[in-house]
Parts: sequence; C-alpha cells; structure tokens
Amino acid sequence: MTTLPKHADAVIIGQGGIVGASVAHHLIELGWENLVGLDKSAIPSDIGSTSHASDFCYMTSHDKMSCYTTTYSRDFYERRGHYQRVGGLEVARVGDEARMAELARKVASGKAFGTQARLIGPDEVVERFPLVRRELILGGLWDPDAGLVVPRSQQVAGELVEEAVASGKLQAFADTPALDIDVQDGRVRGVTTARGYIATPVVIVTSGIWGPIPAAMGGAALPLMPVEHPLMFFGPFDVFAGTGVEIGYPLFRDQGNSAYMRDTGDPRSTEGGQLEWGYYEPTSPRLVAPTDILERDQARLSPSMRDLEIDQVMEAFERAVELAPVLGELGWDEKHSFNGLLSVTSDGGSLVGEAPETRGLWLCEAVWVKDGPGMGKVLADWLTLGRPALDPHGIDIARFYPVQKTPHHVRGRCLEIARKIYDPPVHPREPFESGRNLRRSPFWPREKALGGHFMEVAGWERAHGYAANEALLERYGDRVPERPDEWDARHFWRVSNAEHLALSEGVGMINLSHFAIFDVAGPDAEALLEYLSVARVGGETPHGKGIYTHFLDDAGGVHSDLTVVRLATDRFRVICGGDTGHRDLMWMTRMADARQLTRLQLEDRTDSLATLGLWGPEARRTLQALADVPAELEDEAFPFATAREIRVRGLPIWAFRISYVGELGWELYVPFSYGLTLWDLLFEQGVTPVGIETYANSRRLEKSLRLQNVDLLTEYNLVEAGLARPRVKPEDFHGKAAYLAQRERQEQPAYLCTLTMKDHHDARGVARYPVGHSPILDPDSGEVLVDALGRRSYVTSIAYGPSVGKVIALGYLPVSHARVGQVLHMEYFGEHYPLSVEAVGYQALYDPDNRLPRG
Repeated sequence: MTTLPKHADAVIIGQGGIVGASVAHHLIELGWENLVGLDKSAIPSDIGSTSHASDFCYMTSHDKMSCYTTTYSRDFYERRGHYQRVGGLEVARVGDEARMAELARKVASGKAFGTQARLIGPDEVVERFPLVRRELILGGLWDPDAGLVVPRSQQVAGELVEEAVASGKLQAFADTPALDIDVQDGRVRGVTTARGYIATPVVIVTSGIWGPIPAAMGGAALPLMPVEHPLMFFGPFDVFAGTGVEIGYPLFRDQGNSAYMRDTGDPRSTEGGQLEWGYYEPTSPRLVAPTDILERDQARLSPSMRDLEIDQVMEAFERAVELAPVLGELGWDEKHSFNGLLSVTSDGGSLVGEAPETRGLWLCEAVWVKDGPGMGKVLADWLTLGRPALDPHGIDIARFYPVQKTPHHVRGRCLEIARKIYDPPVHPREPFESGRNLRRSPFWPREKALGGHFMEVAGWERAHGYAANEALLERYGDRVPERPDEWDARHFWRVSNAEHLALSEGVGMINLSHFAIFDVAGPDAEALLEYLSVARVGGETPHGKGIYTHFLDDAGGVHSDLTVVRLATDRFRVICGGDTGHRDLMWMTRMADARQLTRLQLEDRTDSLATLGLWGPEARRTLQALADVPAELEDEAFPFATAREIRVRGLPIWAFRISYVGELGWELYVPFSYGLTLWDLLFEQGVTPVGIETYANSRRLEKSLRLQNVDLLTEYNLVEAGLARPRVKPEDFHGKAAYLAQRERQEQPAYLCTLTMKDHHDARGVARYPVGHSPILDPDSGEVLVDALGRRSYVTSIAYGPSVGKVIALGYLPVSHARVGQVLHMEYFGEHYPLSVEAVGYQALYDPDNRLPRG
C-alpha cells in the first residue's frame, strides 16, 4: 500500500469524479506539482454521480458562465476522443406555445453567449428522431453541437487521474475518506485520514452529493442538497446493431413533460441496445440529506443509485409513451432502473471558489458532467491566477450571506430549484416562494399595509411598487403603457412607472435597507481602502466626503462598484449593493489578510442601519420642513456627495447627499429602532412611497447608470464601461498596472453604450417590453457582434423609461459599431427589433434639471 505523503500543496477531496479529476488536470497544467487526491470509493468513482450520469452535453443555456463551461468541456472531451457530437433536440408539443416560445428565447441566449442552436419544424424533428409522433410535435430546437461523452465520463475521469499520477504530480488514494479538515486561526492546515495526516494550505472539495459533509469539516456551510432523479431503461432496442456506435439518434428532451430520452447505441457497446428515459419530478421532488446517503456496502446498486418506485413516474411515463410509443412496446429493465442522485443548490448555480468561512478551503460543487472540465478550469485559473476567464459572481460561494445557508432556508430553496430543472420555463424575474420574509426593514409594516408588491434579493424583502399608488395611474396613465404580452408583464407592476413619474414631479421615498453597510476603522483602515479603490478615498479627502469608486481585479476587470464615505481620519463607511455586499466583504477581508493589515476593525452595520432614499425636486423643501436646523440642508451648506449627521424632529439621521435616480435628494440612514418614525414623518408630509423598480431599473437606465454583476463585469475595464476617472491617483491600488495599460490604448475593443428600441412592436403588432439578456446583431448579416477579444454583444440591462417614453438598453459594442446613430438589431423571442445607439460611454438620456429627455 502506497504511503500517504506528509505534505501536499493541495489536497482534493472527491478525486474520483469528473470534477475532481478535471481540477487536478488543470492545476497540473498551470504548474502545480505536489497534489494529493482522496476519495471514499474507487478512483474513478464507482459510487458518485459520475458513475451513473447520463453524460448529456447540451450547449445552450440562459446563463453565460454555463455556456462557457459547457463549450469548453465539449472541446475538451472531443480532443480526447470521448465525445460523440450527435446533436440534441428539445421539442414543444402541440398546444404548448409557451414551450415553443421558450425554445425561441433559448436560441437567442445561445447567440448571446456563443452557442449554436436554431428552431426547426415538426418534420425535421421527426426526420432526426423518428421515434416520436409527428402529429404531436409543434416544433423544436436543434443544437448541432450537443452530444454524449463516450463511452462514459467515468472513464474520462479515470484517464485524467492516471495521467496526473503518471506525471508524478498527483498521488491519488482510493478508499481513503477525509475524516477531518484541520483548521487553525481560520486557515486550512491539513487533512486527517485513517491512513495519516497530510499538512496542506489548500483543500479542494469536489465531493458532489456528499459535498456539504467535508465542507462542514472545514467549517463551511454549503447550500446544496442531493435530489432523486428517476432513470429507466427499456429494451432490447437493436436499431443500431452492428454500427459500433455508443448512440445513434440525437439526444432528445421533452421538457414540457420534464423528461428526456436517448438510445444507448449498438447492443455490443458499453451500455447498448436500450432506450434510456429520464425524468425530473416537477411537483414533489425527493430531496435527500447528504448524511442519509447509504454507504457502499448498504446499497443495492450504489449509494448514489436509489431504488425507484414506479408511482414516481407513471403519469409522466404515460405521456412519454403517447409521444414515443416505442417506450410502451419495449420491456422495462426493472433491475437496472433507479433513482440517481444529483446536486441542486439553493439558487440553481454551481458553488465554486474559496469558502468565506475558511481561508484555503476551496469548493467546486454542484457541477454537471457537461460542465465538469470547464469548471475544473475555472477553479484552477481562479486558485492559481486569481481570476477565471469570466466573471464568477454567479457561481462564487461567497455570494451567499450566512443567513442564506441555514438548513431550513437551503432545503426550501433547493426544493424549488429541483421542481424547475426542466419545467416550467423560468422567467428572468422569477421570485422564490420559500425563504421569504427572512430580512425585513423597519419600514416593512407600512409597506405591507400599502399593498407592496414584494420581490426578494439577498434575503431582503423589497417592494417594487405599491397597490395603494394605483390612483397615480389616473394622472400618469397616458405615459405608462400596458404590457399586452404576458411574459413581458410577468412580475412587473404597472404602478411602478407611475411612481417613477410622481417622484420626478414631486418627492418620493424608496426603501434601500438592502444596502450592505460596513464601517472600517483603525490605523490600517485608510491603507486598505486606498489600496482597494481606484478613486482616492484617503489622503486629503475631507471628513464627510463620499466617493463613488471601484475595486479591480489583477487584470483591471471591474470586481465591485460601491461608495466609500470618510467618517474620520481612521474611519470609513463602505456602502455596497445588497446582492454584491457579501462578495465585497470577502474581497476586503481577504485583501487585508493578504497585505497583513491587522490594525483595523470591520463592523457590519447592515442589520442595524435602515436606509430610506428621499428624492425629487421637492426633496429639500420636504426634509427642511422636518429638520431641526433647516438651513443645514441648503445647497451651499450640504453639497453633493457629502454626508453628515442631522436631526429630524429629534431623530438622529446620517444623511448622505447622493442619487442613483438622478434627482435631488439624500440617502437617510437611521437606526432600525427609529425607522418607522422616519417613514411616518415623511409620509405625513405627502411623500410618495416609491418601489425599488424605479431605483433599480427605469430611472437608473434613463440616467445611463451601471449595475455591478450586470453591466459591470471583470471581463470589461472601466474605460470600456465609461467610468474611467479623469486622472489616475498617484497612490498604488490593486489592478493599477493593468488599468494604466488599458487607459493608454488608442481605442478600446468595446464600449458600453446606451441604446433605445426604435420600434418595439412584434410581427403581430403587439408592443413588447423585453426582459432579460438578448443578443445584439449586425442588421445586414444577422450575426452577433463580436469584439477583437472575442466578447459577444448582448443587452446587459433593459427597461422602459417613462420619462423618455422609450425602451432603454445597455450593451457593450465593438468599437467598429460604437457610434451614436448606429442602428443595430436585438433578437427577442425569435424576432428582430431595431436598436439605435444613443450614447457611447456614460451619458444620461434624461436631465432632471430641465425635466426634458435629451435629444
């Protein structure tokens, strides 16, 4: 038996699966030489999801990162001779126009994010997959690059591990579970096994459905649960006898029935001579706690292959036989059919990156086979180079606040995600039903009483509009259009646009208590924030001055946008968006750790300070009517981008004169205990409660304001985003060298532009109000615009602006097309709509000082 090494540069827990094997492979490619891989089973795994996965690889998704990792994985498998590019079908049945529309939307997402798919008619569906009844098919999507990992991803994992071991850079130990992860002073120090202790500064968890168990050993909570996935086999099916292929027909998805099907090829191939039919339960999926998964010696087939009960699938199976009668004609292989376990997470995304709780504990979890090599590369690049190729905000484990990783919350959200793996189509604004009312501001009772239309972000309940304001539609109805298409109107409340206009004509208040607020104090506070920030926040910056700034990554990509207010010589307040706040907190703490800045205290004020935005032309007059010293609020006494303590009827208020809606006003910060009183005082003055829709979407786009993780990403720099400062501060800051090089270019490869829809009516004459991401096309060729770095153009943000009466969008355009007046096309549900470039870089479409739209 090989002796366990005493030391390793990194230990991978879960080495036997496709993810663990891919991580080791890519780390070695980047120069790692002393890796140890552990697995509780054989290597390659004979008990994990990799051992029984269907090994489908569809390219197209509504998620940019997923498209990247899947296409990378496809090429990876193909280069190794382990990919059969048979193509893939997704169909809509007759009568299911909503599914057909979803397929058109998916085609557009593929174009936006670099995959190839097209819509086809029922005849082509049957030509490619003759097992289905033509009269039941409305149409389909054809993905020519979809295919199957052959003979199995399990074999690929085994080969990768063998090669890594043969290189001398990986030592792999089967049947050697990690018993504990040694954590001291918040850092990984080693791993304990029954065969000994391995000292290491880095542990990488790639344990799939068991992931929460080793993560917990390292002190980290993983918002993941396994779910049962019925798989049934039918045969004998000998259509491809003598061909030698692992699969003959394309992959086939019947997502309206939450099911898929494929043949297993030549009876003499690995698993040949059958039809495989899989199903995701859309009503009552069966979650399994990782601790309840059987051990190898207890399971009939495998711990990740649980017994299947026919009642689970009968209704869906009957619908499947209706579409593909051959399933009812073949025998069911009861012995080899099972419930496979796969991972779902509380928001549907993978869990990758360094655990917030423990330095040196890295995760690569909840990854499908189609993404395995791609996610392995993402993890290896991130750990080695400091960043992956694409902005990882959607997969970063640090995106979750601690309260979002509690067992009850995780189970509820995972259950919802499991219901939506295949059906129904998920709307871009789809709210969760579980885990609600987790975080509520002190204003919530008043918002509830006003009929708030609540959505949630980062656990916070946010009203997007108020039913009590419906009367505003009598005043503004002619400027607030109806949304006749249900998809465009779903999870949108028309009253929001009326509130937008009411704020512009008078004064409105917006609950901003979802802001993440961190006070950084101590002798090293200035050094940390000065090093992180592109703008100067220390030095001669006066007390009470607020600075809008950015944190960059090593390559000059935009990691964060936020505001830093200097409270005192050695004390600062950092204000971030709610959904970005926890990642920003991790960035600050990790950077302080890396630079050994220990003489500081970082206090999270998020749950103790409520925030109410007060804006509009009447904001000053309204606040002065309540202020103990009204003169303090005059323009000369309280200039823009400054903050100070004021008193409002005796209440202590920290007021910050800033605006994300382009109107005069303040963000008012108040202890939670005074929140209701402040709301009531303003409401009694006639201030209109305004939903977050105005703040986050309609008004910010009228002002051409950018949103982190949407318009601002690490793939793009500040010059491209139109946010470069006039001068570069002399002090060093993170990413400065890259930022200087970017500024020195004669021109950027792309620029973030503001665009408007010249015509937003579809072929039926119905006015459309798009939501989500849509590809931006050259009107002559119909091809997606691509810049010199290979980045594709798509709509990053879009909303109707009632002040200008237009649908407004933001998107990065190649320099060749970034010209005011340039007409381009946007694809939305299979139709093309003309877009006109209104501004290159930052330039607002609406000037509230003149109350007129530009142009």
